[in-house]
Amino acid sequence: MEFVKGHGTENDFVVLPDLDDQLDLTVARVQALCDRQRGLGADGVLRVVRAGGESGAEWFMDYRNADGSIAEMCGNGLRVFARYLVDAGHQPQGSFVVATRAGNKTVTTHPDGSVTNDMGPARVTGTSIAAVGGAGIGGFAVDVGNPHLACVTDIPVDSFDLTVPPGFDPVMFPHGVNVELINVIDPESPRGGALRMRVYERGVGETRSCGTGTVASVASWLSGQGRTTGSATVDVLGGQVFVTIDPTTSTLTGPAVLVARGELDKSWWDALA
Repeated sequence: MEFVKGHGTENDFVVLPDLDDQLDLTVARVQALCDRQRGLGADGVLRVVRAGGESGAEWFMDYRNADGSIAEMCGNGLRVFARYLVDAGHQPQGSFVVATRAGNKTVTTHPDGSVTNDMGPARVTGTSIAAVGGAGIGGFAVDVGNPHLACVTDIPVDSFDLTVPPGFDPVMFPHGVNVELINVIDPESPRGGALRMRVYERGVGETRSCGTGTVASVASWLSGQGRTTGSATVDVLGGQVFVTIDPTTSTLTGPAVLVARGELDKSWWDALA
């Protein structure tokens, strides 16, 4: 069984091509694949399957978190997914549509290996508080197809301990939430703004990057200024991306790197059934 390993700003994924929709991708198999001691190691799994029905897209991104749970969207994963499709010859370089559980997303692959995702609207739905290391950090709830609590703070984000899950309001976020902690580096940089972000992803833990989280971070920063449109670079542990927010949608541009490919051992896979 073929696999490809890739990352987007060091948010890493195992890509499983399943063009005929035959894989039984159980929770146990996802957990084992993502385990960095007994598997390949990754923040999540991207299953590549043909989209069916009236989706209007040829491909569907079936994304699973490292704990085996199903997620609506993953911005960094979408870039890696698009890069795989072009690299494998399934799509020509340029713009095409990928179906996700958060709806259809237009992606544009570039000659330098970077990818731009149309992420859809970033909807600010309210305010809430994240509990991090005994401190309450206020932020905005942002829906980017999945839930975020994006908190701009003057406390240096490097000082937070994210080995422990941040606390949050379970009434506001009944299905869990991704929590972003954000510092403003420069509010008036040449590209609109410059932010630094760390993130705790539900079902995973702290990751080197989170694509939807960077969009949520920019939306939160803009909302704090009473703005609904703008752009910013976002520095994450794994690199840098560029985000734009406008009245109807948002875009995320960043690298997508394919690292390795190989074959999963059948006996190992079957033992996890």
